[in-house]
Parts: sequence; structure tokens; C-alpha cells
Amino acid sequence: MALLLSLLTVLVVLSCGLSGSVGCVLPQNHILLSNDSLVLLRQMKRISTLSCPNDTEDFRFPRGIINGIQVQEAQAISVLQGMLQHISDLLLTEHASSAWNTTLLNQLRMGLYQQLEDLKPCLVQEMGEQGTALSSQGPTRAVKRYFWGMFLYLKKKKYSDCAWEYVRVEIMRSLSSIITLQEKLSNMD
Repeated sequence: MALLLSLLTVLVVLSCGLSGSVGCVLPQNHILLSNDSLVLLRQMKRISTLSCPNDTEDFRFPRGIINGIQVQEAQAISVLQGMLQHISDLLLTEHASSAWNTTLLNQLRMGLYQQLEDLKPCLVQEMGEQGTALSSQGPTRAVKRYFWGMFLYLKKKKYSDCAWEYVRVEIMRSLSSIITLQEKLSNMD
């Protein structure tokens, strides 16, 4: 039994070493899908935030997670998946459907769904290597708090057009950071 365990350990170490630190290669179109999402979000603009001076909100985007050294390679997939999932969750509410053009919204949802599906094998691999601890670590918690703040803001503002506009802008900021993270993951291979 000890020999079998040792052999499995060696295989895991070798496979991680041969396939890069993260051990997962994102599809080539992953960054393109995020760029397409940004284009769709720009097209979804209905009002200017300048017409909503009383709705200003600082959602405190956790920049250090994406741009700094806080995200370790093993956590990057979990953070990326979390951000995409939270954006998707925001856009799947019935209030989102009434706030924006449904054709554009559905295209955006489909792109996010495709990215999440593409990440599943990577996430399963990372969770297998790191255990479920990744989902409770600092970067993942910070992302969850950030998006929870958007949900609470929308509720507080009664899902007004102005509130959705600020959230749309914030989602665009998030997607830009997602692209940065995807590029970092691509360079880790």
C-alpha cells in the first residue's frame, strides 16, 4: 500500500511539473469570450452614470488579488471561476432581465456559461490537488464579498436603472481583471 501511495504521489508531482504550475490549459477562445462580453456590456448601456449622482458606490474591487502577488498559481483557477460565476449569478436574476435588452443579455449569459463550462475540468483538477480549501481562502472570500456587495447594493437601490448602470460598469471592471488573470494563466503554461 505504501508503494502504491508513493507511486501515485510521484505521478501527481510529475504531471504537475510537465504541464505547468497550474496544470490546466485554458482554451484559446477564453480571452476572446471575455472580450466579447465586454463589447456586449458596452452595448447594454442605457443611461449615463452622470445622470445618477445619488447612486455612486465604491464596490471596493479587490485589485490586489488580480494585479498583485496575492493570487498564487493554484488559486488562480478558483478565483477566475468564482468571478465568472458571480457575474453570471448577477445576470441571471429576473431584475437583470427587466433592466437590459434581453437579446444582448442572453448573448452575455451564453458566453459566461461557455467560459464556466471550459473551466470545469481545470477546477476539478485544482480541487483534487488542493482540496476544498481553495474555496475558503482569502482571494476567493474577497471576490465573494465584492460581488455580495453588488447584490446588496442592487437590493438597497430597489434594482433601479441607475443601480444597474453602476453594476454594469463594475462588471466591466471585473471582466477587464478577468482578462488580465486569463492572460496570466496562459503565460503560466
